[in-house]
Amino acid sequence: MTELFRSGHLSVVIGLRLADAREVVVKVRPASSRTAGCVEVQRRLFAAGYPCPEPLTGAAPLGDGVATAEAHVPGGDPLPGAEHAARRSAEAFARLIRLAPRPDEVPSLVPVPSWAAWDHAGPGPWPRPEGVEVDLDAVEGAGWLDRAGSQARARLRVGGAEVVIGHCDWLADNVRWRGDELLVVHDWDSAVAADEAVLVGLAAALYSPVSTHALATVEETDRFLGAYRDARPGALTAHGLERAWAAGVWTRAYDAKDQHVAGHPITSLSETEARARLRRAGID
Repeated sequence: MTELFRSGHLSVVIGLRLADAREVVVKVRPASSRTAGCVEVQRRLFAAGYPCPEPLTGAAPLGDGVATAEAHVPGGDPLPGAEHAARRSAEAFARLIRLAPRPDEVPSLVPVPSWAAWDHAGPGPWPRPEGVEVDLDAVEGAGWLDRAGSQARARLRVGGAEVVIGHCDWLADNVRWRGDELLVVHDWDSAVAADEAVLVGLAAALYSPVSTHALATVEETDRFLGAYRDARPGALTAHGLERAWAAGVWTRAYDAKDQHVAGHPITSLSETEARARLRRAGID
């Protein structure tokens, strides 16, 4: 057996070439009740023909954590053609939503990762982040971020629709292309159940059509949402579109608050951009 690569942040990801020449990826992460559900979502999507790595095992205890294995899908480009990258990405996300199993067909996908946990039980705008013991609500500073998070959270609490399964970390770095054809989507620990407007709002706010090191601009988010509405006619009402914008504000503000608390430069959201996004969410 040969180690091909090793990486990871909240988990350890190891690429291996086995004695029979098969290449697999083993992922070890802290034990969580949601891992079994994430693996089953990935298994169902692979069986339905969606381009994700084939799961080779279930969730198996390993020390204090849990491990899974999947087929290695190497290669691919980080972005499709720049002139229509937002549209291709939105279409790929819409296809995922169409093919995903219903939430009641898989084990529980809770707790939701912190960057998507706008509906957490705490009184403030922010949940506890993964991997660190810190209360974001207890740290003063960047008041505009707290206001943006609270306003977006209040908007998200109004309305809602049928819960579906999607991917809450739709960053360009997790998606690979062969030309304009989707090759593979990685990081299925990010499978979550939420209403469609929230899921597409997260994706549209995160996915940059120009760089794996950037986040979407307001204009790029707008193009993504427009392309998604074309791909899934009727899926986003005018009300749902506002909730999608609010979901994007909340996740970007959460990341920005986390950066502020850690003493890092705030790069995930600016005050000017927060105002522009909140206006599109119906918040003046």
